[in-house]
Amino acid sequence: MDEQHIQARLIALLRQDNIRLWLEPFTTDSGDAELQKIQELALKYAPVTGFAVEDVMSSLETIRSDTSRKDEGNKEFKETSVATLELHLPREEGQKKKRKVHLKTKLDITTQELKNRISEEFKYKHFNLILSGKKLSLGMRLDEQNVKNNSKIMVLNVTSDEVKNEMLEEEEKTRSQNEGVQRTQKGFQILSERDGSEDPTTTPFLEIADQKGNPLQIPNDERKALILAMGFHEKGRSLMKKRDHSAALCHLLLADEQFNKCNSALLKTVDNYAVLQLDIVWCYQALEQLDCLNDARQRLSRAEECFQRCYGEHQTRLQSIKGHTGGEDVLFLRLYLLQSVLAYHEGNKNQASHKLKEVERLFGQLCLDPDKITQLMSLGFSEQDARLGLRACRGDLSEAALHITQRKKERKETKEREREKRRRRLLDINTLVELGFSKRDAARALHQARGDVNKAYGILLDGAEAQAQTQAQSSDRQVKLDQLVSFGFQLDVADSALRLMGDDLELATQMLLDHQGAVPPELLSPSPPSSSSEEPSTSSDSTVSVSSPLDEELVNEVLEDIPRHEEDYLDVTLDEEQELMMHIRSRLDKQTTSSG
Repeated sequence: MDEQHIQARLIALLRQDNIRLWLEPFTTDSGDAELQKIQELALKYAPVTGFAVEDVMSSLETIRSDTSRKDEGNKEFKETSVATLELHLPREEGQKKKRKVHLKTKLDITTQELKNRISEEFKYKHFNLILSGKKLSLGMRLDEQNVKNNSKIMVLNVTSDEVKNEMLEEEEKTRSQNEGVQRTQKGFQILSERDGSEDPTTTPFLEIADQKGNPLQIPNDERKALILAMGFHEKGRSLMKKRDHSAALCHLLLADEQFNKCNSALLKTVDNYAVLQLDIVWCYQALEQLDCLNDARQRLSRAEECFQRCYGEHQTRLQSIKGHTGGEDVLFLRLYLLQSVLAYHEGNKNQASHKLKEVERLFGQLCLDPDKITQLMSLGFSEQDARLGLRACRGDLSEAALHITQRKKERKETKEREREKRRRRLLDINTLVELGFSKRDAARALHQARGDVNKAYGILLDGAEAQAQTQAQSSDRQVKLDQLVSFGFQLDVADSALRLMGDDLELATQMLLDHQGAVPPELLSPSPPSSSSEEPSTSSDSTVSVSSPLDEELVNEVLEDIPRHEEDYLDVTLDEEQELMMHIRSRLDKQTTSSG
């Protein structure tokens, strides 16, 4: 059994029993008395945890000494900013366990500087430094990479050939992952800037809708953040399906960052945020990141609260919106399973068992009869529709067939409404174009008026009047400027004189005459470029901005990660869930047998 796992279980039990090993009676002037108390505690916890007494005693002693050391180290860090790092050194020949040492250092040094110190003190030549499963970057400072006081860092020895290959592989992996994140972000940023004013058949855009498919009217900045959040989430889910949990977690955390820019009231009405929290914690457990237990607990709590608000008590709100609740059971299965895993790692066996029983109950309901899936597929339905339909109707074949048929009908009607909406939009744009406006201006005005052609016409008229007024002002100024030039004054001098005199021709002329055709230097100041020679701006179809090939490539790339089925996030095979469920059940049964 891994020592870190034993310590995690014991720490949870000590916290539960309110035992502080660094205080009396576990810390006294008598070493024999301390040892006796530790032995008594080991005898108490060994049957509860299922671990050997010797292992429990060793771990308790480690926890006691580590806690005392941390207390002293925390005081030193607070006073001097000198941190204590826990280094896990490679096993030496003949040793069963890795060595653990403590190194004091400032955190504003680079990883390379820390490596130099370790190399000098412990005589290692080729090695990497690993924090929470990630290699520290040589050129970055420790505090920039989340290294903190009491951080645990693994020193991993590598051969010279391994160093070269590993460096190349790591650089390629990092480059590829960073490039992937950047491409995803750029693609969804492009989509978030699109407001739907252009033809969606040639310029795709994303629309935020509620659970009934109705577009949500939200502030533009919030809409952009939400599109980025949902985009990163979909990309993360796509990577999760490939079991690339490391890359997935990177995208999911970025999604979480964008979601947090949104209005909290909005997040309380949609289940996307709750699903994201589940996905992040799922990646934590897949990557075995035990150091993220506290964050995982908070995320699962937020997910449960969000589901409660979105779906209502006993899922009554969900029932009224969708007419069924069976499909969402997969989310609760994953929630309860992760809660069981968390409780197990924290040493709360009773809660772990209770949650696991809920998981096993839901798993029994959600496991589908393959024959029923085959029968539905023989009716022309896809495997995904068959699986979702059966779960929504809790395994009832006849109801599932009716449900799928109804959902397909609703999707078809939605597409027809969209086609009709586009057809009307094109007709209205053509009507406005016939009235003398450009296609681009007509499309934008119609979008601004939310499809009301009369309001769009008013917007265009207001814009035309404002443009005409600007052109008239520009034309009047040009006439005055031409007159001054005809009097023999230079163009730039005449322009400055008019600007200084508020475009008053008489005052400008008098000033130039009084100063022999020049503007007094004390009156001159930096001025904006003259617009006298500029042509009045006009809108035409030729001015429509055309996306670059790279932009279209990025957009098409991210659109591939957006599932075509609106309930794709509910369509899981439960294979991974079953593996984890059986693993936790095995661990709990083993503990029960040991304690019995």
